[in-house]
Amino acid sequence: MITAAIAGLGRWGRGHVQAMREAGSEAPLRFVRAIDPALDAHRDYAREQGLALGADLSEVLSDPAVRAVVLATPHSLHRAQVEACARAGKAVFCEKPLALTLADAQAMISACNAAGVVLGVGHLRRFWPSMQRLREWVDAGELGEVLHVEGHFSNEHSNNVRGGWRESPAESPGAGLTGAGLHIVDAFTFLIGRATRVTAQVVERKPPPAPLDTVSALYVLEDRAGRSVSGMFASVRASPLYWRVHVFGSRGSAEALGECEVVRHASGKSPAHERLPPRSAMRTQLEAFALAVRGERAFPIPQSDLLATVASFEATVRAIDAGCPVEIVQA
Repeated sequence: MITAAIAGLGRWGRGHVQAMREAGSEAPLRFVRAIDPALDAHRDYAREQGLALGADLSEVLSDPAVRAVVLATPHSLHRAQVEACARAGKAVFCEKPLALTLADAQAMISACNAAGVVLGVGHLRRFWPSMQRLREWVDAGELGEVLHVEGHFSNEHSNNVRGGWRESPAESPGAGLTGAGLHIVDAFTFLIGRATRVTAQVVERKPPPAPLDTVSALYVLEDRAGRSVSGMFASVRASPLYWRVHVFGSRGSAEALGECEVVRHASGKSPAHERLPPRSAMRTQLEAFALAVRGERAFPIPQSDLLATVASFEATVRAIDAGCPVEIVQA
C-alpha cells in the first residue's frame, strides 16, 4: 500500500480521494494526509475522510510515512511543488497541465529523474475505455494509414464554475484551451504523435465571468513512422458536455464519443456502434501510478508524450496571440 498526501482539496482533489475510497481494500494507494491553505473550509471533510490536514506542502514532505504526493493545485505552482517533492524523495502525481511552458515541464521531469522518483501526470481521458479502444485500432493498422484526426471537447464550465483558475488569463491562457482543450491536445499526442505546427484562434463574444468564447486550432502532427497527419480541434466553454475524437484513415475511420462509446465507419457499411464496459478512469490512473511507485511497471504515459503535449499546448497559446502559424519546438 502506497501512503500518500493530497495537495489541494477542491473538486478534483476530492475526486482523487473518493476514487481510492471506492477501490476499498483493493486500492494500492491510500491518502493519509491533505494539504490546503483554506484550512477552515476543509476541516470537516478531512475529518470525515480520516486525513491529517495541514496548510503547507512542507508538512508532508518531511513526513517519512508519506511515500507519494498527488497535486491538484493551480498550474503556476506545479514546478516548485514537483521539484520540492523530488528533493524530498517523494513520488509525485501532478494534475494536468503538468506545466504551461516546455521549459518548466523539462525542469520538472529532470528533477524527478535526477532524484529517482516517479512522476505521473493526470491525463485522465487516456484511460477512458473509448480512447483505449481507439488507440488499439490505430496501433493495429485497422484504419489503414492515418491521415487526419479531429477532436472536440465542450464542458459547460463557463456556466457552472465561477472564479478560480479557469477565469485567470495567467492560469488558464487560450480561453477553453487550458481547462478542456488540453485534453484534446493530449489525445492527439496519444493517438498520433507530436505536433510540429499549429494555427489557432479564440473567438470571444463575452468575457468572464460566464464567458462566451470558442478556441479552435489546426495542427500538423507527426505519426510514429514520421509521416505527417493533419488535425483540428475546437472547444466551447459554454456548450453542454460533449467529447468526440475521430481518426480518419485510408481504409476507414473511428470515433470515440464520450467515455465508453466508439463508432467504426467503413466504405459500404453502416456505422458500427459499440458500447464498452465503464470503469473509473481516475481510479485507473492512480492505480497505474501506485504500480509505478512500487516498481512493478512504468507509468503508462511516456515522458516524451508529457513533453510533446506541453510543447503543443504552449505553441497553441503563442499561435493564438500571434495570429499566425507557429512551428512547435520539441524537447
